Amino acid sequence: MMFDQPEVSAVFARYREREAADAARMASMGSAGFAIRDEFLLPVGVEVGRFLHSLILARRPRRILELGTSYGYSTLFLADAARAVGARVVTMELAGYKQEFARTMLTDAGLAEHVEFRCGDAVAMVQADPGTFDFALLDIWKELYLPCFEALYPKLGDEAVIAADNMIAPEMARPEVRVYREAVRARSDLQSVLLPIGQGIELTVRWNSANPKL
Repeated sequence: MMFDQPEVSAVFARYREREAADAARMASMGSAGFAIRDEFLLPVGVEVGRFLHSLILARRPRRILELGTSYGYSTLFLADAARAVGARVVTMELAGYKQEFARTMLTDAGLAEHVEFRCGDAVAMVQADPGTFDFALLDIWKELYLPCFEALYPKLGDEAVIAADNMIAPEMARPEVRVYREAVRARSDLQSVLLPIGQGIELTVRWNSANPKL
């Protein structure tokens, strides 16, 4: 079983059903489906979800940031891991109807108390947050990766981790994600690697020059 709690597994099964239905519908529509892509569940996938879940269990972050709640698929993995380590997820999304769907699903999974839902402009909300983040998932529209990173960078704690999705696919997003990767590599206190799992994850860790582990 992927999740320890049966109510979490039940909600994940509902996500898998929607994922299959949406994939079939999108395939039947061809290129016309792109115009209504906001209607579809476009998940990080099981492989990436498990990876993020395991990474949180290993790193034990205190505050987790998700940029791009969407319909809450990845939020489920983050929140389940957050419950296990006593962390809290702050998830941000521009589309209120998507986040309300996610809130309902997380409530049904018994995980909503571990998640703070914020709806609005991600860059502005990150900039306004007074705290720091120990772990972040970046899975928002790709043209926003760079401004979101620039807003997030000053909020990163020592040894904070950023996982950025869609580094390899879809191919049409590669120009935007390459700009993001270049910006990350320009920071001397960040170490980064591209992992070929799912649609490609850029995993970045912040190291302070005074860190005795260096």
